[in-house]
Amino acid sequence: MMLEPRTPWPSRIDEPPRQPPPIGSAAAVATSIGHATFLVQTPAGNILTDPLFSERASPVQWIGPRRVRPPAVRFDDLPPIATVLLSHNHYDHCDLRTLRRLARRFDPVVVTPLGNARLVRSAGIRRVEELDWWDELRLGAVSIVATPAHHFSARTPFDRNRALWSGFMITVDHEAALEREASARRVPTRLYFAGDTAYGTFFREIARRLGPIDLAFLPIGAYEPRWFMRAVHMNPEEAVQAHLDLQPARSVAMHFGTIQLTLEGIDEPLRALEAALRAKSIPAERFQALPFGDSIRVGERD
Repeated sequence: MMLEPRTPWPSRIDEPPRQPPPIGSAAAVATSIGHATFLVQTPAGNILTDPLFSERASPVQWIGPRRVRPPAVRFDDLPPIATVLLSHNHYDHCDLRTLRRLARRFDPVVVTPLGNARLVRSAGIRRVEELDWWDELRLGAVSIVATPAHHFSARTPFDRNRALWSGFMITVDHEAALEREASARRVPTRLYFAGDTAYGTFFREIARRLGPIDLAFLPIGAYEPRWFMRAVHMNPEEAVQAHLDLQPARSVAMHFGTIQLTLEGIDEPLRALEAALRAKSIPAERFQALPFGDSIRVGERD
């Protein structure tokens, strides 16, 4: 892999940070912060996915993959975070520095697959819930199910696959969240966060067992060279097939344009996603790559 040409990325892309929008009448608002980090605001509490606010995805901050874009929402501008979803233990998804900051400021519940609790608690998180695939956890009006993924785990050369990895299905029960107000939606809102994964037939099973899905977060980056990365990361064409398997109302791309982990250029995932959508005659608004800091609103209530 190291002998193949690596397309250079810019050293830095500085853009003004954004403020998370008010949730208003939406059932959920998802804001792209960078890489696999999304802020999901709901009437039942706010959720953060795979939070990474550090400069590097590395055990130390003086070496290792460095982000070229700062977080699109500053840590200090986050609203109260009730729940953190942690898909697996890789440094670009499980950042202990960020978890320590979250523990001090918000004391959230961290939901993560089996085998990760000890690592998460080492960052000062008091409340950790471990789930196996298809396990369900209820946190008030929010239900979280750990879903299958095709990936691996490791923090060192000696602990490969000793902890599980997963995606998550988030279901918000609006009647419970809004205490049965007359304006409450009677249909739950479902958001699917794929985590880090290669393509697999499990997407169809997720849709069959847990759908319908209002919004899916699907990774499109870190996929070259295919002979090496195919087993752990989807490319944009495979992400489009996952979208077709899941049949969500809309999908949002993630895991691109923030940290160079593999060989492709910074804009190649976006161009490949556009081409894959055209090839399948899927309207661009059905599967978007949100500009960093932008938000997508789900299920506006009357």
